[in-house]
Amino acid sequence: MLDKSEGIVIRTIPYGESHIIVKVYTKERGKIALMAKGAKKPKSQFAAIAQPYAHAYFTFYYRQSMSTLSQGEMLHSFRHLRENLDKGAYAAYLLELLDAATEEHVPSPATFSLILSMLGRLRDGDDLDVIKMLFELKMTHLLGIRPQLDACVNCGRTSGVFSFSVREAGFLCHHCIEIDPYRYSLDDKQVKLLRMLYYVKPDQLGQLALNDQNKIALKTVIDGYYESYAGLNLKTKRFLDQWVNWNPDLPK
Repeated sequence: MLDKSEGIVIRTIPYGESHIIVKVYTKERGKIALMAKGAKKPKSQFAAIAQPYAHAYFTFYYRQSMSTLSQGEMLHSFRHLRENLDKGAYAAYLLELLDAATEEHVPSPATFSLILSMLGRLRDGDDLDVIKMLFELKMTHLLGIRPQLDACVNCGRTSGVFSFSVREAGFLCHHCIEIDPYRYSLDDKQVKLLRMLYYVKPDQLGQLALNDQNKIALKTVIDGYYESYAGLNLKTKRFLDQWVNWNPDLPK
């Protein structure tokens, strides 16, 4: 059956001497694999769209296991993300996390809009770490590990001074902090930022800039939470952490 979907290339896998398997997250069909025959040839019609981050319309013969790409129409190449090492490292991580958090053939237009918006913001120069943390928090829902950010996870209080407990999977108010001696202490602004990054719609985010202190506090919480609950071992995350530690211009 010939089908057409708007999609974003998550990654590509060489296949044989001239073919490429293109893993695409589509708006209409979710995550699918497309066989792009002859895409490695210099004059292939698929050469441009069989690139990581490419946003295009894909026309293909749909099969549950492996679909066959028929043609494509480029919408945004996101070439700048491939050419800029900083932005490329963040983009690659977002796409690998998307791949890990989603099942094949399960469409989610909201998730598609989210990743498209995040790639656009990376391209346009928004704060790399804000985009990364926002996406990580939103992916907790798909991974089935959403933290409790609305109230104290122990008593349900919605006001007071809060810390974040990885062990309890959410906020602890000042009345309940003793149940986790390893909680992360946060100030009121950092609590609000965690909530905002989880709930905000990408088109409502605006130009949000965080100081290094707030970035480090939120990154520590999110990294610790993922390490405890996500069960992921992403190659791009390891590279990104190494890249950030090496690059003096990026916050640690």
